[in-house]
Amino acid sequence: MLVLTRKAGERVLIGDDIVVTILDVRGDGVRIGIDAPRGIRIQRDEVVKAVSEANQEAAAATADDDPETLIKKSLGL
Repeated sequence: MLVLTRKAGERVLIGDDIVVTILDVRGDGVRIGIDAPRGIRIQRDEVVKAVSEANQEAAAATADDDPETLIKKSLGL
């Protein structure tokens, strides 16, 4: 893993066609902008994990689960 220190407005180049720009630094958060070709998927890790977990729960649901129970399970209630 490459670890860098960057300031707002500075950029990191990945390959020939991906540019990561530091837009803003506030407290414990950093806003970044990513310029990449359309064919490159850019996803947030926590969203990918949540979707994967929801898919696994849906696949494990039994046929006798009613819709209300399935909704509550997907919302973690």
